[in-house]
Amino acid sequence: MKKQLIKIWQWIDDRGGVSDLLKPLKTHLVPPNVKWNYVWGSATLFCLLVQIVTGISLGFLYQPSADVAYQSLQYIENDAVLGSFIRGLHNWGASAMIFLMGLHLIRVYINAAYKYPREMSWITGVLLMGLTIIMAFTGQLLRWDNNGVWSAVVAAEQIGRIPIFGDSISYFLLGGKTINGETLNRFFSMHVFLFPAILFMIVSYHVYLVFKNGISEPPKAGRLLNPKTYRKWYQDLLDKKGVPFFPDAIWRDAIFSLFVLVVLLILAFFVGAPALTSPPDLTNVQANPKPDWYFTWIFAIFALMPRQLESYVMFLAPLIGGIFLFSIPFLSNKGERSPLRRPWAIAGVVLVILAIGSLWYVGHQAPWHPRFNAKPLSEYSAVPKASEKVKKGIELYNTEGCLYCHKIGDQGGIRGPELTDVQNRLTKEEMIIRIVNGSENMPAYGGSLSKEELENIVAFLLQDSKSKNYKSKNNVEN
Repeated sequence: MKKQLIKIWQWIDDRGGVSDLLKPLKTHLVPPNVKWNYVWGSATLFCLLVQIVTGISLGFLYQPSADVAYQSLQYIENDAVLGSFIRGLHNWGASAMIFLMGLHLIRVYINAAYKYPREMSWITGVLLMGLTIIMAFTGQLLRWDNNGVWSAVVAAEQIGRIPIFGDSISYFLLGGKTINGETLNRFFSMHVFLFPAILFMIVSYHVYLVFKNGISEPPKAGRLLNPKTYRKWYQDLLDKKGVPFFPDAIWRDAIFSLFVLVVLLILAFFVGAPALTSPPDLTNVQANPKPDWYFTWIFAIFALMPRQLESYVMFLAPLIGGIFLFSIPFLSNKGERSPLRRPWAIAGVVLVILAIGSLWYVGHQAPWHPRFNAKPLSEYSAVPKASEKVKKGIELYNTEGCLYCHKIGDQGGIRGPELTDVQNRLTKEEMIIRIVNGSENMPAYGGSLSKEELENIVAFLLQDSKSKNYKSKNNVEN
């Protein structure tokens, strides 16, 4: 049996050239002391493979139609075998890919690995970072719930404020002047076909450049890079002290990627993907969604700045940031590489991390967006002596999204006023007027609630604070 398997392998290898295909891995040398600080890029590539596998798996069940997309996701989440797990793995894989790519970019920048002859590696890496963010942006809308849809739409409409080209870009993204069924088709095509194809081509070229120019050696203080002599010096280093990428160096990449996979599996199983909110209401032009964590800091910037500056920042910030990132290897492609001799590089990275971290925290805590992860107030239906009208009011309070913006007891969002003691501030008539007509940051519900539903919600809000404080069923029974 063993001899037969060997013959089969020899035939496949002879006709298919498998050994020749893997030869670069076996013969490619890397500098000595290439240790654990070099695993970020390979781990990012591994996350991309996870995204491909999980994305294809979800594609078998997801239906990119505005009429049934939400229902197909509910089926994936609640009924399909391993559907919730795969969706969670896809979600956390995207987060891990962005996070690891950021670490990889930081490592390259601090070690000045963008200098000669690896300028194109840096440029393609920046392009890959941008494409990965675009992939995350387009994937957010595919959830086709209120949060995912309006997070993407708000961003698309902000893009529309860019001078000259903004309206055309926004029209292309939305498939019209406003969100519609065509929007989902556009985002699905971009997320599944267009940008993955571009991403794969640039990834292939990025990996090719690694083999062509080699992995940058760990920097050493005082060892200056001279483009005229570097290639010969680097080749002499590999000839004297280089180690084979396979298996001497690749085992670290494999172990770290396995660690990343274990973390992703744990998060997918125990945490899962973000819960779906209500189906998208395409007529609700006052929606205020909460974006995924890697976009929260961007939303915080626009929420904090004066409105009259938003259009200029929307246009100038990406332009200036892109020009700066792409120009880095041209501004300094030789000389010192050690971070010990480049304190400004470390200071710049620390400043960027602190700025993004602070904005992310503010964006996460700030009240300008609803909290779609607020737990429903279903426990209130177990309050003793609650009338049928109050119970129906509680149900409407949940289904109409009131709890996303208003806090009662310890439950709900903080975008709108707290309603625990609202009966002490507003009369019944005033409550009805507020709900029917809306306010500055609250949509008008007069056209979506019947008279009976309106009375049920008001009946619940008129309960005293003791009745509206958070109570579990167990506490009520005790």
